[in-house]
Amino acid sequence: MKLLRYGPKGQEKPGVLDDQGRIRSLAGHVADIDGAVLATGLDAVRALDPASLPLVPDAEAARIAEPVARVGKFLCIGLNYSDHAAEAGQPVPGEPILFTKATSAIMGPNDDIVLPPTSAKSDWEVELGVVIGKEARYVSREQALDHVAGLCVVNDLSEREYQLERAGQWDKGKGCDTFGPFGPWLVTLDEIADIDALGMWLDVNGERMQTGNSATMIFDVPYLVHYVSQFMSLQPGDIISTGTPPGVGMGKTPPRFLQEGDIVTLGIDGLGEQRQQVTRYRG
Repeated sequence: MKLLRYGPKGQEKPGVLDDQGRIRSLAGHVADIDGAVLATGLDAVRALDPASLPLVPDAEAARIAEPVARVGKFLCIGLNYSDHAAEAGQPVPGEPILFTKATSAIMGPNDDIVLPPTSAKSDWEVELGVVIGKEARYVSREQALDHVAGLCVVNDLSEREYQLERAGQWDKGKGCDTFGPFGPWLVTLDEIADIDALGMWLDVNGERMQTGNSATMIFDVPYLVHYVSQFMSLQPGDIISTGTPPGVGMGKTPPRFLQEGDIVTLGIDGLGEQRQQVTRYRG
């Protein structure tokens, strides 16, 4: 299934994509797509015939929202591609680098990126997102995928000055408002032929910046779910963003960062695409 949410901010409704790419309403079957539905309601949704569900008018579907409501934890893995570690001037990690991204950064896949007032080094990062569907606590690598509801596209936007040049943790450069677009869909694992062979890309103003594939991750999805669950329980609806391939702005010569008016587009095979326009916060 390709689950999604649509509608104005604060008025989002649940939906599912049919086999012709049309949005069908899940209203009346689930109140929303959130951790509770992912934990206990997916089988009931899967049993529905999409053709029996009402089509959503284009006007209602004008805005696609983040596909999961009320995310509890937004966790990220740093330097999970060896070639990205090289462009960042960092050694390949011996175990996953784990940091958090504020849930207040979450927005829809096509909402505007709003740069902080003082930002001069905001950067892009296309990433494969993993959405938890069943509580995971001290799970083995072999059992890890049993706890995953599906996958999605994430743009792990990063303010590099805040992240790397200011005192403290990476979180300051990662959790800015609007720096966590994800979606357009939550794609359940049964629709994905091989999670270890997903091509991904990102363009800025139509220029290709990143090209990668989940096959080149240092730590794969099952290992990451296993690993993170050793330090904290993962709850339904939590997200793990699994790292970015090379081609980020800070790795360019000279470095290149986002400017007002830029258009960022990105996507992952079978998981859909995002499009964001860059603006700046002015109060």
